[in-house]
Amino acid sequence: MSNQSNDPAEIWRTYLAELEKGFNAFANQAMGSREFSRAMNQAGGATFGAQKTLGDLMERYLSSMNLPSRAQLVNMGERLQAIEGQLAEIKILLQRVHGDSGTVPAGLGSLPKPPRTRQPPSATGGGST
Repeated sequence: MSNQSNDPAEIWRTYLAELEKGFNAFANQAMGSREFSRAMNQAGGATFGAQKTLGDLMERYLSSMNLPSRAQLVNMGERLQAIEGQLAEIKILLQRVHGDSGTVPAGLGSLPKPPRTRQPPSATGGGST
């Protein structure tokens, strides 16, 4: 026999491999049974019920705090996307109408910028902008 059979690391690897094979065989047998399937189904149902209850409680809590729920925020985001799509269509139609007449109203080419709330640093230094 080679020196490998006396190597503690090799003995440990062999032991772990055999342990893993035994555990896999046991787990496969257990997971194949009806009892295991039934228990997992019940655990999944209980988890779903707990999540639904927690979601309902959170929605009531947020409502009492006068804050929007996740569903309300998602709904608001979808509505905003629809509004933005409609505005883009209106913008295209206006560009077509005004493109036929040869004049494009100011502001149609780009989005308006929000008003500034702070003065730029160069404006306070005495320079003109």
